[in-house]
Amino acid sequence: MSFQDQHVVITGGTRGLGRAMVLAYLNEGARVHCTYAGNEEAAAELREMVGDARERLFLSKFDVSNHDTCAAFWHDLENIPVAALVNNAGLRVDNLAATMDQSDWQKVIDINLTGGFFMSKFAVLNMMRARQGRIVFVTSPSGRMGFAGQANYAASKAGQVGLMRSLSKEVARKKITVNCVSPGFIETDLLANLDADLKKQYKSSVPMRRFGTPAEVADAVLFLTSDKAAYITGSVLEVTGGL
Repeated sequence: MSFQDQHVVITGGTRGLGRAMVLAYLNEGARVHCTYAGNEEAAAELREMVGDARERLFLSKFDVSNHDTCAAFWHDLENIPVAALVNNAGLRVDNLAATMDQSDWQKVIDINLTGGFFMSKFAVLNMMRARQGRIVFVTSPSGRMGFAGQANYAASKAGQVGLMRSLSKEVARKKITVNCVSPGFIETDLLANLDADLKKQYKSSVPMRRFGTPAEVADAVLFLTSDKAAYITGSVLEVTGGL
C-alpha cells in the first residue's frame, strides 16, 4: 500500500489515533498535511518523533469547525492533488442529556460533524480535478449503540455515517470513495486514564478480550485509502475486536 509522494490530509493528527496514522503514512512515503487545534507540545513531539521524515510533514494549526479557516487551508493546496483526506479530529464532552449545557452539545457537533463536512466539501473540489481520491471519517460504535452520557458524541458519530453515505453516492462517478472506520476500545490516553476496574469491565465486553492498538486502526485507514480499496465506498469498517 505504498503512498510514495502522495499528499494526504489528516485532521487531529498530533495525538492518539491521528498520530498513528501520520506515522503510518509517512512510513509509506506520503507527504502528510496534519492539522491540529492548538496543542503545541503534541505538535512539537510529533515533529521530533518523525525524524528525517519531517521534511514530508506539514503541520497546520486551525479549527476545522470554522468554514473560512478550512477554505484557507484548502486554498493553499489548490495546485496540489490530494490523494486522501482522513477526518479524524474529534471531541468528547460527556454529560447526561438532561443536564448537558447547550455549548457542550454544540461544540461536539461542530468539531466532529460540521468540521468533517467542511473538510470533505473542499477535499471533493480538490479531488474532482484529478477525478480520483479517498475520504475516510473516523467514527465510533457509539454512533450505532449509544452510550449513557454521550448524547452529543453519539449524535455526531451517527451523523458522520449518514454524511459519508450521502457523499459517497454523490462522488462515486468521479472515482472518489468515501468510507468510515469505526474504532472500538483502543489503547490511547483516554483508556490509560481510566481506573483499573473500569478498564477490566470494558475489556471483558470485547469478544477478543483485548483492546486494539492505534497502529491497527491506522492500518484500516491506509487500506481504505489505497488502490486496493478502489471498489469500496459507502461502507463502515469496524475495528472493534468484535464489539
